[in-house]
Amino acid sequence: MDQVHNEQTKLLANALNTAATSSFTVGVLAPIAVAIYTVGGSSISIHVAAVAAFVWLSAAVARH
Repeated sequence: MDQVHNEQTKLLANALNTAATSSFTVGVLAPIAVAIYTVGGSSISIHVAAVAAFVWLSAAVARH
């Protein structure tokens, strides 16, 4: 029974790590890529983008 619990813990840790990585990618890297490559004429201000990136980064750190 102890091995089952250990494997379930590993699976949960893996799922949380994947969620953290996805949060970082979607919330931080994607807006940076849009700002660098100016895809679609980004109409969001730098302050709003910085706050949003901070929120997503905080979510990623909390999940990790």
